Amino acid sequence: NGIRLGIEQAKEVKEADIELSSIHQYDYTAEDSGRLYRADNLSLMKKLISDGYSGKIKTIYIDPPFFSKTKYNAGLNIEYKSEKRLIKYKAYEDGIDDSLESYISFMTARLILMRELLSDDGTIWVHIDWHSSHYIRLLLDEIFGDKRFINEIIWKYKSGGSSKKRFSRKHDSIFIYSKTDRYKLSIPKEKSYNRNLKPYKFKGVKEYEDDYGWYTLVNMKDVWSIDMVGRTSKERNGYATQKPLELLERIIEVSSDEGDLCADFFCGSGSFLEASDKLNR
Repeated sequence: NGIRLGIEQAKEVKEADIELSSIHQYDYTAEDSGRLYRADNLSLMKKLISDGYSGKIKTIYIDPPFFSKTKYNAGLNIEYKSEKRLIKYKAYEDGIDDSLESYISFMTARLILMRELLSDDGTIWVHIDWHSSHYIRLLLDEIFGDKRFINEIIWKYKSGGSSKKRFSRKHDSIFIYSKTDRYKLSIPKEKSYNRNLKPYKFKGVKEYEDDYGWYTLVNMKDVWSIDMVGRTSKERNGYATQKPLELLERIIEVSSDEGDLCADFFCGSGSFLEASDKLNR
């Protein structure tokens, strides 16, 4: 039922007139190569479609609500009377008062419009965790088609708590989908250490050695070990669910080229915008 309601909502939004006064635009680079909007993302995507952006966005990354039933804070560092202080404020409530049906409807409507904005050679990366990954995977199969599934990236990290009642939850999932089979994905190489860290000496296999041992170079695997943004990290901006630049830069580099359009329709801490701007997207 949530899927049905989401499809109806997406259709209503596409047919409705958008109240432009509810969409605030900020150009944050001198060359107008980066743009930030403050708006309901559903209304914004309708505006972008109306402005001719259908099929123009090469990489879409979203870190949407996870349906975790949790309140999250953000922070602002200020200097007052020569003292640095962190002012905390509410960032968002993740589905606290919502039913699962309304969450599914919310995500369905938005993913439908994202599919329209995605280019034929583009990819969408949906960052989620155990709370709703099983629901979101089904939604993506429904909207993009199960044959358009490319990968489930496991982002593995060390941070977070643990419990004596279950294995510690130390990963998020990032689902990658496309609109066609002509998508861009430049798979980088990574080190694969030999057993016992000694050279194999196989004919035709190029091997390397570092301080740890002998290794070969292989196509990157779907499990990525990247540290979270730590409490003392220079990246840290006070946003509770901030994602590391290293993770986002990897996504951008493998899925787009300089000058391509990239978008994050939930934005969060703004890290994806920073990574895109740094990489000339």
